[in-house]
Amino acid sequence: MRPLPYALSFAAFAALVTPSLADTNYPLTIENCGFSVTFPAAPQRAVTLKSTATEMLLALGLADKIVGVGFQDGPVPAQWAEKAAALPVLAEKLPSQEVVLEANPDFVYAGWESNFAADGAGERATLGDLGVATYVSPAACRTEPYKPAKLSFDDLFAQIEEMGTIFNVEPAATAFVAEQKTELAAIPADTRGLTALWYSSGTKTPYVGAGSGAPEMMLEKLGLTNIMASVDDGWVSASWEAIVDANPDVIVLVDAAWNSADQKKKLLAENPITSKLDAVINGRYLVLPFPASEAGVRNVGATADMANQLKALNLAP
Repeated sequence: MRPLPYALSFAAFAALVTPSLADTNYPLTIENCGFSVTFPAAPQRAVTLKSTATEMLLALGLADKIVGVGFQDGPVPAQWAEKAAALPVLAEKLPSQEVVLEANPDFVYAGWESNFAADGAGERATLGDLGVATYVSPAACRTEPYKPAKLSFDDLFAQIEEMGTIFNVEPAATAFVAEQKTELAAIPADTRGLTALWYSSGTKTPYVGAGSGAPEMMLEKLGLTNIMASVDDGWVSASWEAIVDANPDVIVLVDAAWNSADQKKKLLAENPITSKLDAVINGRYLVLPFPASEAGVRNVGATADMANQLKALNLAP
């Protein structure tokens, strides 16, 4: 066997050398957010809505199956940038059903359940009647009883493996999950009993990470106690007064094009209430990009990066 290029990932290598392992049996029927979805064969023309969906397929080496993207939240990581640059952009925000169908997809993969609406990419039942299979990131299911009780990294790995089954690339999915588990296991948990606020967006009313979604999952791995952990939701609208009362040791800032980490720092420093927070006074911030703040293939890497940031803060025990 000739030497492989250095840039070839282990997941891509596995897909090349073991393409026949655990082939998917079609037709494949899965249950997803209360919908029964049948795949007569592996999707060949996928539309991805939200960065988490796009990056999932890129991570599994499926860029050539993507015929359109919409509602992307920011740049993809460097290892996928070249492939991502070649993807057709259907809309900067959420594309309409007409625009989606113009791409002639056989599969539409959404990061949010709300992406599938009559005034959005189309309702799931309607698309299904047109022969287009649909899928929502399971972590984003909002309808009871399909809403996850509390997101875990195992749930995330299960989604990666399910996508590998759907596209008949299970070896690549298995290898990628193994990489993620190894990286996750190496992340040290802080043992100082620190508390944290996950500040996602908002000015007058802060929108913050609560107790059952990706923010809580990552904070727990870091060894940080989320001041909003008692709220059974992924995110919640909070009050600055409640945040000041909790006086978190560390503040996680989600860096988004529409509400950057620098803008958040400025607001926190200039607001007469929040300027008194110990974390603001001492600049105790952890920063991650918006696409890594939602459940997806970037959560493990973002958690590892925040662990390094937390260590660099050099807080007193």
